[in-house]
Amino acid sequence: MYDITIIGAAILDVLAQPISKENLSDRSCPADQVTLTPGGDAANEAVTLARLGKAVNLITKLGGDLSGQLLLNYFWENGVSTEDAVIEPDLDTGINIVLVDPKAERSFITNRNGSLRRLALEDVHMDALKKAPILCFASIFVSPRFDVPAMVSLFRSAREQGCILCADMTRCKNNERLPDIQEALQYLDYLFPNYEEAKAVSGLSEPDEIADAFLDCGVSCMVIKMGKDGCFIKTKKQRFMIPAYPHTRCIDTTGAGDNFAAGFLYALSEHMDLEDCGRFANITASLAVESLGACTGVRSLSQVMERFLENG
Repeated sequence: MYDITIIGAAILDVLAQPISKENLSDRSCPADQVTLTPGGDAANEAVTLARLGKAVNLITKLGGDLSGQLLLNYFWENGVSTEDAVIEPDLDTGINIVLVDPKAERSFITNRNGSLRRLALEDVHMDALKKAPILCFASIFVSPRFDVPAMVSLFRSAREQGCILCADMTRCKNNERLPDIQEALQYLDYLFPNYEEAKAVSGLSEPDEIADAFLDCGVSCMVIKMGKDGCFIKTKKQRFMIPAYPHTRCIDTTGAGDNFAAGFLYALSEHMDLEDCGRFANITASLAVESLGACTGVRSLSQVMERFLENG
């Protein structure tokens, strides 16, 4: 029924740019641009994939408030299915305030009581896993209710359904290390942490050593996002360091990693080889950072393909 299922967070981002921290003590802090966009790891991946032409089913949790309705309308307008999303009437839909500094780096103000970290295993109906050949869990460590036993249950069910299983990752919250999450990692075909996230969990610093540590835990393919340096991909038999697109005009890095994951998932669903999956993901991320907001830079497949072919 769908090409890809995405499980994770969907929120609203209120972005202001550029904001220097030293100006925040003023009573009024002017910005060149203030905008409202969808955000959240799963929402970013799902919207980008839909714009690339994929049929996407987004499993997320929203409140029954104005913010939740705005997101549902946005997903409908962009062709993202939310038929398996959970709407909790008394829950506040997550809103992040994102302050982007002159160097395009971000600081966040988040609602600790909102929907961002409230997704749990019971919110995912296992029958929904049958609807797509590829499943991406975005992201490990976002929701405390999705602990290791919950991930193991979900991942095992996905593998039993024959899904290609992928996951993104955010920074660990409680100093977790690889042995703490190994039981869940063993089910993953592809994992997309950025370098700092992978370094924190592995306790290692060299990309090769980091990748090997995750591979030893059972991950089939490690895809480490290296920011302006591109990405590092390693399996038991292959190894690639793929440089970033060289002409990127970076404005805002919000959602760059999510768009990278979406690009990789698109290429994977098109049966591209591993190196081209990395190249396509880099290109997708390069377009994402050239505008303010996580879901604004990538508009169509032809836009991404033009840059992909140019950089072939």
